[in-house]
Amino acid sequence: MMEVRLGLKENWKQFTLLVIINGFVGGMIGLERTVLPELAEADFGIAAKSAILSFIVVFGISKAVTNYYTGVFANGMGRKNLLVTGWLIGLPVPIILIYAAHWNWIIGANILLGINQGLTWSSTVVMKIDLVGDRNRGLAMGLNESAGYLAVGIVAFLTGWIASEYGVRPYPFYLGIGFAVTGLLASYFLVKDTGHHVNSETKASQVKKLNNVFRETTWSNPNLGSITQAGLVNNLNDGMIWGLFPILLASKGFSLAEVGKMAAIYPIIWGLGQLVTGKLADIWVKKSMLFWGMLIQGIAITTMIFATSFTHFAILSILLGTGTAVVYPTFLAAIADYTHPEQRANSIGVFRLWRDLGYAFGAILTGLIADFFGVDNSILSIGLITLISSLVIKLRMD
Repeated sequence: MMEVRLGLKENWKQFTLLVIINGFVGGMIGLERTVLPELAEADFGIAAKSAILSFIVVFGISKAVTNYYTGVFANGMGRKNLLVTGWLIGLPVPIILIYAAHWNWIIGANILLGINQGLTWSSTVVMKIDLVGDRNRGLAMGLNESAGYLAVGIVAFLTGWIASEYGVRPYPFYLGIGFAVTGLLASYFLVKDTGHHVNSETKASQVKKLNNVFRETTWSNPNLGSITQAGLVNNLNDGMIWGLFPILLASKGFSLAEVGKMAAIYPIIWGLGQLVTGKLADIWVKKSMLFWGMLIQGIAITTMIFATSFTHFAILSILLGTGTAVVYPTFLAAIADYTHPEQRANSIGVFRLWRDLGYAFGAILTGLIADFFGVDNSILSIGLITLISSLVIKLRMD
């Protein structure tokens, strides 16, 4: 029987492969980050902010629900099988975006993209935690999320540049075809399932099992519940940045190329920062990291309504990216700390369900506020909600 060893050093080949694959997963989101709001107005004549943000709503809901079921089925179906299935579902997405003749096609593509992200990203997260054991969870999540969100930022920049040079369609979306095909082939032929690693860790685990994984991860457990609400708010404000930030910048006279640059700064800082903050989550108190990360995000967002120049927005995007980098790997590492190995995939699935529902809540809330009260008031509202989330962590977590 094959000897199973836990640890980053012991499993570095599979770990590195999964990091690379998660880069392709992030690239699939980056395809839309800059150009889709522009596509909505230019090709489909959609002006209402709530209508434009509809693609984020369906993406967030489909990804959130898929996250949950990925956690539920991870032990039974196997992590690798879910990963491969996710890439198969993602294959049509860039093709639909290229040839869409109606906005409903874009909505359909984003349902598929949400399912693709839920299956692939969740699988790579769980598999990396399985491989490294309990010593380097923060570092593992930092590397995983860094690869994903660096790819988001880089592709957001590339698509903005390509769109400014050659048009919004079809050229920016050709990148997505390459990501999906490469991710599928690598996942099917090179990735190995990590079920044996879970069995090995289970034998030595001292963590008590939860009585009700869904209820306790959602709210009733003070630590898990505090982490989950912060995850939801984090993606709520990210949904606002995704949908309204390009619109805000365009309203202030910035070109599409400049919007692409600024849309890229935040996820790139988010991605690079996690190379450091992931390891810090293994050393520092996770509660403090979560509190300060959410606080910094809230301050950066509320200040955006006063920004006027490229420099102002760049500084605030760096701050927002830093705050997000502090919390993002810490969320997952902390969830793993508080759950038994056999329940870990399920608990992470519940957390990611609520976290990614934040995209939908954020898009609906910010779209409605923006339509009725203006973009500035919408951004201010999300900033205040983020500040409140940091206080929940401060007051409720052990």
